[in-house]
Amino acid sequence: MSLQGYLDTIKSKTGKSVEDLRKLAAKKGLTTRAEIVKWAQSELGLGLGHARAVAHVLLRHEAGSVQEQIDAHFAGGKSEWRSTYETLLTRISKFGKDIQVSPAKAYLSLVRNEKKFAVLQPATRDRFDIGLKLKGMKPAGRLEAAGSWNSLVTHRVKITDQKQIDAEVLRWLKQAYDNASK
Repeated sequence: MSLQGYLDTIKSKTGKSVEDLRKLAAKKGLTTRAEIVKWAQSELGLGLGHARAVAHVLLRHEAGSVQEQIDAHFAGGKSEWRSTYETLLTRISKFGKDIQVSPAKAYLSLVRNEKKFAVLQPATRDRFDIGLKLKGMKPAGRLEAAGSWNSLVTHRVKITDQKQIDAEVLRWLKQAYDNASK
């Protein structure tokens, strides 16, 4: 279900718009994901998925628009990676129309069916990291184990030149995307 689908269901179940929910949460002083999820389940009677959708929307708004959050990742010395990101998104979008970019503070998650399948991180001025969720695949060559770098993914590819985003990297991204449908 899309985020809008969740929001439509939430409105039909509770009679409350996103703005109504935002006001209620603010009145109660709810500021963390865990607090909002617990409140949405206990007081609004929502299931876990719908409660998480409420938290996602309320917290995303507080951090600025999605575009503002994406832009922040490419500020300063990391601005040179913006074209790499745009090119990568264009290529990945050919996998399907169900890919969403979900910004976090340190990276950008790629999500399909509410499942993160990859993360993109302009790490430094000289490096762009791609994290992939490829459970059961042995690290080899450029595809290294993610280790403690990011617990959401199993592997990482370090990119130092846009030309390194080649057919092999796109194949790994496609595999992670396909796995997110299971």
